[in-house]
Amino acid sequence: MSDFDPLLRERLSAYRNDVVSRVTGPGPDQARRHLRRRRRMTAMAVAAAAVVLVVAPVVANAALRGDRNPPVPAESVEPTAPPTSTPSTPTPTPTGSPSTTTSTPSAPDGRISRAQLLATRVDLPSWPSGMAEGGCTTSKVRLKDDTTDTYVSMLADNEFEHGDIDGDGAVETIAVVACRYGEASAKQVVAFDRDADGRIVTVGRVVRTGDGFDDIRTTEITQNGSVEVRVADIVPCCGTPTYLRREQVRTYRWDGERFGQTDGPTTFGKDPRLTDLRLSMTHELVDVPGADTRQLTTVFTVTNAGPLDAPQISFRGFDFEPAGGDWSKCDPNPAPQADNPSCLLPGVPAGESRRYTFVHLVPGTTGPDAQNRRFWVYHHDAQERLWPDPKQDDNSVVLPFRL
Repeated sequence: MSDFDPLLRERLSAYRNDVVSRVTGPGPDQARRHLRRRRRMTAMAVAAAAVVLVVAPVVANAALRGDRNPPVPAESVEPTAPPTSTPSTPTPTPTGSPSTTTSTPSAPDGRISRAQLLATRVDLPSWPSGMAEGGCTTSKVRLKDDTTDTYVSMLADNEFEHGDIDGDGAVETIAVVACRYGEASAKQVVAFDRDADGRIVTVGRVVRTGDGFDDIRTTEITQNGSVEVRVADIVPCCGTPTYLRREQVRTYRWDGERFGQTDGPTTFGKDPRLTDLRLSMTHELVDVPGADTRQLTTVFTVTNAGPLDAPQISFRGFDFEPAGGDWSKCDPNPAPQADNPSCLLPGVPAGESRRYTFVHLVPGTTGPDAQNRRFWVYHHDAQERLWPDPKQDDNSVVLPFRL
């Protein structure tokens, strides 16, 4: 310091003495106050750290869940990075997203009109034996409408029916197809549908005539897809009265391959409206003096073998001149058929017999048109309606000579 200016040395010495006098060393009281302050600060830091350790997982879990529900403990959880301060952008929910399930194509609509069926060619199920040989075709048939031609496949007058008969969820069509073979027609109920291209196709035959009945009256598709067919035992044609017809409803259902009957009667059985009449005869033929005629007396015995009473009976085959006997008891207003006059008389109860006598005048000589004459007996009800006999072989008798 000898190199310094004496004046400068004096000033530095004065500054040091002033600073040293102002700095006071820490005594015992000062040290204790400092230690207590450090302990308080340490306790506060520890408490704050404990609060943070308790609250932080709950807050973090709530932030991750995005709701106020209490967290569900997991079996094993990996540490999760704390969320960043950058707000996440919610992912937009796609609308109308395609389903991963493959949908089954819907079945084609098999509702077919009469005009549409007439406008196309179809395959038909087989006709009864002999019909195909006559001309009732089955392959690629163009159906006719309202025709009187024989052995031509045609649509009957029955209404079309529509309904789901095969369980595919779409409707099919039921129609009655006919083929005339005279005054009557063979018929069958046929189911039609459409394929995937919209073409009309044949599903199959429900039922046809010849399967225990001779006529189809109506059809109907039920709610469960069955087909109800009203059938009749006879076709009232060719002079057959309609009151003789018996009807039944039979139910058929598709089993995946064919239609089969599931309900209703399968046969008509015996007609309970009929009774069995039996006829026998005796006769006498004598000459009439002074005339070219002879007198024929016939005595008929009618036995009713049952099971019903016959309120009235009629005899037919009488084409001679009446000359006495029970002719006077005949119905005064008979309904004779051409060349076969009849006589309507009171009938025979079941289990009983009645005798009827008729006297006729017949030619004295046998002419070129002479023949063995046959006589019949018939059952009539109280309304004078004629009923057939269940055993017709014993309903007639024949004279043993020609007249």
